[in-house]
Amino acid sequence: MGIMDGDGFSLPVVAQVEVVDVDISFTDSAKAAMRAEFQGDEVSRVLIISAQSGGCSGYLYDMRIVEDPKDEIFQRLDVEGMDVLVHNKDSALLNGITIDFKDSLMGGGFQIENPNADRACGCGQSFG
Repeated sequence: MGIMDGDGFSLPVVAQVEVVDVDISFTDSAKAAMRAEFQGDEVSRVLIISAQSGGCSGYLYDMRIVEDPKDEIFQRLDVEGMDVLVHNKDSALLNGITIDFKDSLMGGGFQIENPNADRACGCGQSFG
């Protein structure tokens, strides 16, 4: 049987996502750690925060400093002169989060508190 008869062939499903005006809080220690990561290049680089499918609870947090994509599919927040971007598709999942930074040998680094998560894993990197 061929593709044209419909056996074994399906089109991708496109799901509608809710887009909200994202609001994210950063502690002073998170802002200081971000500034250190930007290494003085706040003009051409941005921090992108996203929620990727995966992890033991459904989604994983991802944070990356990259060249500014200058794309309108992202919402842009100004955090003391540093641009933070959140993709519209992730806005409902990440709205209201608080980002902190802990400087410790065990469990240190950026930590996210998410009021939208109804479950989280023990490592704090996965939520659902």
